[in-house]
Amino acid sequence: MVKRGFAIWMTGLPASGKSTIRARLVEELRKRDTDVAVLESDELRRVLGGGYDEVGREAFYRSMLWIGALLTRHGVPVIFDATANRRAYRDAARAEVPRFMEVFVDTPLETCIARDPKGIYRRGMEEAHGSVPGLQADYEPPFSPDVRIDGAHDGPENAARKIVEKMEEVGFL
Repeated sequence: MVKRGFAIWMTGLPASGKSTIRARLVEELRKRDTDVAVLESDELRRVLGGGYDEVGREAFYRSMLWIGALLTRHGVPVIFDATANRRAYRDAARAEVPRFMEVFVDTPLETCIARDPKGIYRRGMEEAHGSVPGLQADYEPPFSPDVRIDGAHDGPENAARKIVEKMEEVGFL
């Protein structure tokens, strides 16, 4: 059987639940003998660099996309775990990767601020010129995500199940 790569981009505000859902999704995919490469933005930033201003984000997401597209062309399934606050970043991935799915973890800003496990919002509120999506920087939600997760109410198991069901429906699994 030919192994065909695909990409899933999990987007949403910081602290929306993307990483928790992604971890559960990876577990579900492994149960189905599907191993995936996870491109998590915080980890990649340590290697690729890139600031949080508009120019830095543009360069970072362009590099992240290049890595993910390369992997998918070689048959490796990829999960992008990244806010990608501009729709254009995710649209570029959809244009570059033929088998692409966008998952929107739709969580109210107030819920994200209350969760804030990394202190992103706390630090953003303390900074005069911060760049936190949802506070100082815009977050552009997808117009038509392939899967919408209610980040305030769908638990990680239910969210992963919804994503797997869509993956089966579109032929990724």
